[in-house]
Amino acid sequence: MFLGEYPYVMDQKGRLAIPPRFREAFRVGLVLARGFDKCILVYPLYEWKAMAESRASLPPTRSSVRRANRYTFSGAFDLELDKQGRVLVPASLREYGEIKVDVVVIGLHNYLEIWAREQWENEKSLMRETGWQIGESVEYPE
Repeated sequence: MFLGEYPYVMDQKGRLAIPPRFREAFRVGLVLARGFDKCILVYPLYEWKAMAESRASLPPTRSSVRRANRYTFSGAFDLELDKQGRVLVPASLREYGEIKVDVVVIGLHNYLEIWAREQWENEKSLMRETGWQIGESVEYPE
């Protein structure tokens, strides 16, 4: 399970270290993709495949499904960690997330998100201000 937040610095080549405690889950491969919130999603390959399968079961006749799939899959990259546990973040994803040097890697149970540090601070501020509303709006399966 991926939990917590980890500040990191991206190197000049666009490489980012994955937190050491999570690296084993990514040894067989990982997928980086655009998140919906100006962040980069980092999925272990097996979790990405499970998510993709669930998306495949949605009706392609719905325009929202097609658009969500285009958004997710057209900007996704199948990658591997190097020997130092780093991943090369493609320039298009760095640009999308407005990521320069200072980043925060956060755990979200079965995947990670990479945020530009300033964007993450803004998101945390928003969550602090509206946390009770966020909690009330979540729908749980019965």
